[in-house]
Amino acid sequence: MTLSPEEWDVILLSLKVASWCVLVSLLPAMACAWVLARRNFPGKSLFNAFIHLPLVVPPVVIGYFLLVTLGRQGMVGAWLYDSFGITLIFTWKGAVIATAVMAFPLMVRSIRSAFENVDVGLEQAALTLGRSPLSVFMTITLPLISPGLISGATLGFARALGEFGATITFVSNIPGETRTLPIAIYSLLQIPGGQDQVIRLVIISVTLAFVTIAFSEWLARRTAKRILGTDHA
Repeated sequence: MTLSPEEWDVILLSLKVASWCVLVSLLPAMACAWVLARRNFPGKSLFNAFIHLPLVVPPVVIGYFLLVTLGRQGMVGAWLYDSFGITLIFTWKGAVIATAVMAFPLMVRSIRSAFENVDVGLEQAALTLGRSPLSVFMTITLPLISPGLISGATLGFARALGEFGATITFVSNIPGETRTLPIAIYSLLQIPGGQDQVIRLVIISVTLAFVTIAFSEWLARRTAKRILGTDHA
């Protein structure tokens, strides 16, 4: 199980991309989840369908959409390059965008469920006592939804670690820049004699996913116990 420098690069890049995926997605996912859980408005069903679209369309379709939108010649990509010199295609930052788009629906679903399970009466009681909406959200709502936030962040992280189709379509397969774990495994499967490396990376992928989900479950349970006041440790 001795890893080569190239394999370490793949692992560290995957962790980097997945971490940034969660960082850039968590607040927007929380906002969308709150809107879907607490507000009714015309077109809500269409908005909900749009949010969850990456779950049901082929990932390569999402990658193509990102390519024509954020590529150097894309509508947004051309503006970013001409105005700020920012290029997303063929970069690890583009990989973050691709994984974030694919992970976003899972994060929204988990956080939305947490919002829907909050007793709105507690929030309304605090408001009648003169607390501001921001204060109520920070001191009552946010602690109550924290298990859902943890679950959503973990699902997003795990999804980003396993993302392949949208990523390779948008940012290609560049060693040291966009070659994450699933892309590296796919690449090695095309090379005669790469079976040993494939096995090592598969074991690492499964281990990372297992540890991430197990840690999330432990942390969510511990947080829920603290909220309910039953954690006397």
